[in-house]
Amino acid sequence: MKRGLVLKKNADKFDVMVNEQVFTCVARNLKENGLFVGDKVELDENNTIVKVLERKNLLIRPPLANVDSMIIVVAKLPKPDFLLVDKLIIFCVVNGIKPVLCINKADLGNDYANMIVENYKDACDCLIISTQDESVFSLKSHIFGITALAGQSAVGKSSIINALLGDKKAIIGDFSKKVERGKQTTRLVQLYEIEKGKFLADTAGFSKLDERLLNVDEYELKSYYPEFIEPAYKCKYKSCLHLTSKDCGVCDAVKSGKISKLRYENYKILQENLKRLKKFWFN
Repeated sequence: MKRGLVLKKNADKFDVMVNEQVFTCVARNLKENGLFVGDKVELDENNTIVKVLERKNLLIRPPLANVDSMIIVVAKLPKPDFLLVDKLIIFCVVNGIKPVLCINKADLGNDYANMIVENYKDACDCLIISTQDESVFSLKSHIFGITALAGQSAVGKSSIINALLGDKKAIIGDFSKKVERGKQTTRLVQLYEIEKGKFLADTAGFSKLDERLLNVDEYELKSYYPEFIEPAYKCKYKSCLHLTSKDCGVCDAVKSGKISKLRYENYKILQENLKRLKKFWFN
């Protein structure tokens, strides 16, 4: 039996990399667990996929398996959705994925990029790049195994892949300055090999993320904000959700500037949304 990695799915056919070769394959009797891009599989002598090996994780939206890290891309334009950024970071931690925040289009101005880093430096690794210069190659040190690119449309995900691939064929993105909104160019999940054993997945499915996919409740949520941990020791009650300033060390840290107000406001929004979901499901 040969073992390979599923790079691409097109209808009922799959591109599978075995060592350095890529075969177009079909699958047999795999309906129960399905077959996804990122799956490690076994092939028979006819290059038919006969078995899916154990997965590290499985994301349904977008359909992608065995994700090791996620590069969350934002830019000055289009205007960042920081609530989405917070959701993606939490989603990563819950699913055993290392999050990295990448601020693209630094050529539009570093001041805005530095502001984002200041707000998120305690939450995850952050880096500032531009696809217009060599800084884009600093991403390579954050790519290992299977790394997913995530973020809003038009933040430059496909351009990043193009820059890292060089002469290899990839997808060209499109951005309209007039409406400050991007044209979604990614239709399918596909893995691109950036270096030997390092794959990037360009996906369309992370431009939005429903709170239901976070799979946390309001009491767990606070543990996914690492900057809350130390100030929380000053809370009067261990069960404190950090939503009222009375006897709350986290609220005091927000007031003093030790915790990002942007991150804290997103936390409060997520708390409210999770409570609404709970009421919907249990009433």
